[in-house]
Amino acid sequence: MAAATGTTTGTTIIRNGYVFDPLNGINGDVKDIFIRDGRVVTGLTSAEERDALIIDALGKTVMPGGVDSHSHVAGAKVNAGRLMRPEDHYKSTQAKTAITHCGSGYTVPSVYKQGYDYAAMGYTTVFEAAMPALEARHTHEEMRSTPILDMGAYMVFGNNWFIMRYLKEGDLDRAAAYVAWMLRTHKAYGIKCVNPAGVENWGWAKNINGLDQPNIHFEVTPRELIRGLAEVNEMLGLPMSLHLHANNLGHPGNWEITRDSLMIPSGIGAKNKSDLLWAETKENAKRKQTVYLAHAQFSAYGGSSWRDFCSGAPDLAKYINQVDDVVIDSGSVPFGPATTMTGDAPAQHDLYMLTGQKWSNTDVELECGSGVLSLVYMKSSPVHSVQWAIGLEVMLLIDDPWKTIMTSDHPNGGIFTQYPLLLTWLMSKKARDDTAKECHKWAYDKSTLGGVDRELSLYEMAIVTRANPARTIGMAYRKGHLGVGADGDVTIYDIDPTKLNLNETKALTAKLSRPDYTIKDGRIVAKKGEIVSVPEGRRFFCRPYVEDELEKDMLRDVKDWFKYYTVGFANYPVPDKYLKNPVAIQVNRPLEALVRR
Repeated sequence: MAAATGTTTGTTIIRNGYVFDPLNGINGDVKDIFIRDGRVVTGLTSAEERDALIIDALGKTVMPGGVDSHSHVAGAKVNAGRLMRPEDHYKSTQAKTAITHCGSGYTVPSVYKQGYDYAAMGYTTVFEAAMPALEARHTHEEMRSTPILDMGAYMVFGNNWFIMRYLKEGDLDRAAAYVAWMLRTHKAYGIKCVNPAGVENWGWAKNINGLDQPNIHFEVTPRELIRGLAEVNEMLGLPMSLHLHANNLGHPGNWEITRDSLMIPSGIGAKNKSDLLWAETKENAKRKQTVYLAHAQFSAYGGSSWRDFCSGAPDLAKYINQVDDVVIDSGSVPFGPATTMTGDAPAQHDLYMLTGQKWSNTDVELECGSGVLSLVYMKSSPVHSVQWAIGLEVMLLIDDPWKTIMTSDHPNGGIFTQYPLLLTWLMSKKARDDTAKECHKWAYDKSTLGGVDRELSLYEMAIVTRANPARTIGMAYRKGHLGVGADGDVTIYDIDPTKLNLNETKALTAKLSRPDYTIKDGRIVAKKGEIVSVPEGRRFFCRPYVEDELEKDMLRDVKDWFKYYTVGFANYPVPDKYLKNPVAIQVNRPLEALVRR
């Protein structure tokens, strides 16, 4: 293990490591990293160096702390997953220590355990991918109880009654005012759109099959919702793009509707209007895309039925390679137990009908729906084997790693603690070939993965697990890199890049699983998988601005329609007390306000 000496006086030095920091163009250079009061600095005074915590990373790989931009870690659906799977709690347990809580849960860990597990793996920042406004208080309570991690949550709008009505009427201004108010009052970070128009149909046991099919009652189409929410996103200038969960998720042949959905926001253009002080980077740290596709694996299916099911990833990747306004996260499948949970209620019912596994489904009043189902991905299953292949194809067939983010859509495709295994497959063709030999023959017969020789480098690994997730969600002003002013979040792996042998696949997975050090804000939080300190994390959310009169007009309408809710209007927003260490990002403030500041 890398050696650590000195005190913990607020200064930290990481010496002699091979640094991989793509946002600053650093590709394995031997460099020292200096941290003062939780932020990266150019250097320290002689007096500060004498008292600093010094970590000798000679022969080690040094990267920014990991950033997971899409995971399901907090909220009612996550807790439902914990409740419906008592057997899950026995599979993985964690004993209480002098500084940690006890915890349990394998596919759906308790809030304490998931914080420790992420930190032990080298991750310091995690965002909840789908938060209904009605369940925002619950979500924030669980994030508040999650140790160490900096967190935030995206709010679902794709089947929201107010949004559907405003966009059907072509009232973008009122839609923008509503989104701004919702993000601000419920302490949410960005816009999530799940199966647009389709989940509302689930109230009548129906779904949506095409982009121009109007839904029941509101008579709004997925195309109108995707386009409208993307325009609202850029009118407000939110830090991240529209986060899209496409229609027909999990259905054979859905790669085409996914491609067509990604075309809809084309030409809108990214408009970043966040009021932030940016850390120094050599590369552009601001997003340029207008749509961020969630868990691409589940939306990259070919064939017309499960009988001729095959990968659609090559066709989807071909489109993404041609455009600059799209980024994806993979939603890869590492095999083994999973708990599927999503705001796409009809998709979960379809999965229940296919598997017969225990299942729950919920309608969230005027906002969305959700479903939870237990599942095991098996190498012997022809479909699961192809899903495994697709989850790797969407990462390897998209040429530019800055268009990709590695995830498992935790816990839908698999659990986040399997990220090291996913990375091993992405970095080693031998690892993929060895696994394919254990899978049903469809894994290579029904995909192109067997013919893909590409192996991600450590630099590209840092892009897809750090730099790009941070940039994609507008957090690169402080996360995902080691430029001056960035948060002092660092992962040190026991990997010497000059001696890396990609054929030693088990050793690579083991080293990625338990870094020598995870450092957050300059403070060591984990050593070789053992939690050694437990700082409180931050909670990021946006405060978008719209004109007062527009917001007042919108609120009069919302209050009139609020009679359809079972909760009182006064109890709907999330009070400030629900957040510890809140970090509010001001968005779309008028020029005069910035000048006054």
